[in-house]
Amino acid sequence: MPATSLDQLVSLCKRRGFIFPGSEIYGGLANTWDYGPLGIEMKNRIQRLWWDRFVRKRQDMVGLESGILMNARVWEASGHVANFGDPLVDCKGCKERFRGDKLLEEKLGVEASAVLTLEQVQPMLMAEKIPCPGCGKIQWATAKKFNMMFKTKQGVIEDEGSDLYLRPETAQGMFVQFKNISQSMRRRLPFGIAQVGTVFRNEITPGNFTFRTREFQQMEIEYFVEPGTEAPIFEQWKEQMWQWCLDLGLAKERLRIREHAKEELSHYSSRTIDIEYLYPWGWGELYGLANRSDFDLSQHQKFSGEDLKFTDPDDPTKKFLPHVVEPTFGLTRTVLAVLLEAYAEEKLENDTRTVLKLQPNVAPYDVAILPLSKKEHLIHKAQELYNKVIQETPLSVDFDITGSIGKRYRRHDEIGTPKCVTVDFGTLGEDEKQGIIDTVTIRDRDTLKQERVSIHELISRLR
Repeated sequence: MPATSLDQLVSLCKRRGFIFPGSEIYGGLANTWDYGPLGIEMKNRIQRLWWDRFVRKRQDMVGLESGILMNARVWEASGHVANFGDPLVDCKGCKERFRGDKLLEEKLGVEASAVLTLEQVQPMLMAEKIPCPGCGKIQWATAKKFNMMFKTKQGVIEDEGSDLYLRPETAQGMFVQFKNISQSMRRRLPFGIAQVGTVFRNEITPGNFTFRTREFQQMEIEYFVEPGTEAPIFEQWKEQMWQWCLDLGLAKERLRIREHAKEELSHYSSRTIDIEYLYPWGWGELYGLANRSDFDLSQHQKFSGEDLKFTDPDDPTKKFLPHVVEPTFGLTRTVLAVLLEAYAEEKLENDTRTVLKLQPNVAPYDVAILPLSKKEHLIHKAQELYNKVIQETPLSVDFDITGSIGKRYRRHDEIGTPKCVTVDFGTLGEDEKQGIIDTVTIRDRDTLKQERVSIHELISRLR
C-alpha cells in the first residue's frame, strides 16, 4: 500500500536524506526543495535509466544540452510571451492570490475546470461557493492572466540591460538547434532530440511537496516526423511512456491516460494526452504527450528569417518543415511518484516497519555492507568486502557501522536498499554458530529472508 498522505513521505525524506526544505536555516523559501545525498542518487539513477532507454539504445535519437538563457525572441516566436499564463484571482478579503483553475479543479475535477475561459473563472468560483483557502471568504476579484516566465536582465547596468527569461521548458532549445543537429548528425526522419534540464515557472500557487514547484527538471524529447505520419508515431510513444511507468514500479491501477479537450489544448498542440498518477490528494499529471505539428519550427523560421526546412537525403528537391511529436517526462514528479508508490508500513510480529519497496535499479544503494559489531578486526574484514564489491561491480554500495544490526536493517528498509550483507564472527572463523569461515549473510529487503553465502559467490549473487 503506497503512502496515503504526503506527511508520511515528507517526514521520511527529510529524516533519511532524500529531500530537504530549501534555505531552511534562513527560515526557508516557500516551496523550494533540495535533494539530499539519497535523493540526488535516486534522481540520477532514474535519469540515467531514461537516457539509456530512450537515447543511448536507439539509433533514431540524439542528445542536446541547451542553455537556460536564450535570446528573448525565442519566447516571442514560441508564443510564451503572449500565451504562457494561468488565471490569477485575488481574494478581496485577505488579498491573497491563487490560481483560479486549480481552486475549481479541486471541486469540479480537471476535465471541467480545464475548459473554462479566463472570463468564466471568477463567476464559476462564486457560483460554486468556493471559499478562499486563506480566510474562508467567498469574495473573488475578476480573474487576470498571469505570465509564468521568470524575467531577468542581461548587462552590466541593470536599467540598460536587455530583457531575458529563464526557460519555462527545454523544448525550444531543441527547436532552435534543429537545423544544426540535422545537418551535423545527418539524421533521416523520423528522428528525435532528447534533453534533460532545469526549467523555471513562476507558479501562482505551488505546493504538494515537490509536485508543483517553481524550479524543476524535465526529461523531454522532440521527435521529428514527416507530415502525415504523426498519428501512428503518437500511439507508439504513448505505449512506450506507459510501459516506462510500469517498469518504474508504478501500479497500473494508480495510472490513467487523460485526453485533453479541444478547449484546453496549448496554443501549439493539435492533440495532447496526460499520463496521470493517483497522488494522495487525487489524480495529477505525471507525463505529457503532445502533437505540436510544425508550429514551433514554422514560428522560428518566421521570426529568425532562417530556412529550417528539412531536406530529404534521397531527394534534394523535397524540402519541408517536419511535424513534431513531443513526449515530456517530469523528472522531479517521477521521483515523487516512485517514492509514494514504494512507501509501505508493514506490521511484523512485535513491530511495524517502514520500508521503501523501490525497484532495485532506482534505489539509492544496491547493497549495504554491515559489520555485526564495531570490533576493529570485524570492521577491517567488512571494509575489504566493501572494496571488493566497489571494484568488481558497478553497484552503489553503503558501508554502515552506526547502531545495532537491527536498527541498521530498519534504516536500510526505510531508504529502499534491496540487499544487506552482514559480516560477522562466523565470517572470520571465530564463531561457528554464526556461520562457517568466509561466508556472509545476505538479507532481502522485501521478504526479510536471510541466506548464508560464501564470499567467493557473493559478487555473482549481488549482480
